[in-house]
Amino acid sequence: MPENLGKPPTDFPPGVELKDEDIYEAMKAIPGYLDITPGDFKEVYHLAYRHALERLSRAVTAREIMTREVVAVPPETPLAKVAEAMGRRGISGVPVVDAAGRVLGVISEKDFLTQMGLIEPRNFMSLVASCLQKQGCVALPIKPRQAGDLMSSPAVTVGPETSVKDIAALFTAKGINRVPVTDAAGLLLGIVSRGDIVKAAIGGGAQ
Repeated sequence: MPENLGKPPTDFPPGVELKDEDIYEAMKAIPGYLDITPGDFKEVYHLAYRHALERLSRAVTAREIMTREVVAVPPETPLAKVAEAMGRRGISGVPVVDAAGRVLGVISEKDFLTQMGLIEPRNFMSLVASCLQKQGCVALPIKPRQAGDLMSSPAVTVGPETSVKDIAALFTAKGINRVPVTDAAGLLLGIVSRGDIVKAAIGGGAQ
């Protein structure tokens, strides 16, 4: 038997718990005699569920979960306009594209915070704290700059057939929260965020 027999599942969707009564009802619904204990049944279910998630994460691709209506900016966009677009749409990063739609780089909130000279920038409140401590707006020095000056380049991108599992691994390895989806020529097709992956996992597949 597996070493973790009897241990409660840890990878069910949020708020879902497999209880003993669920196991007994499931076993009663199967015709005939089952030569298996409730603990064995629970372990089999746990392993099957985990393997199903693994299979889905490999089967579902960027094309199926990506956001297609992407806010993107050209490299000559003033940073004030970039920040305005991000704030208006409630997003924390945008691709920077050339006139043909090829991805040149990505601008995130972290890029803004870093360029403002914040030490170990984490979030908006660290910016507020810096402004209050310095009695001024730390964003003013970068006001004349453009998207091309601030973007992280070259951009980390994925193809439309990249699996969700590989995208999640990329997020962890690169410490990023979103990735543009491009075709073979580098043209922007969409974008995948951590939120898109969570939605796919909860929904059991593509949007």
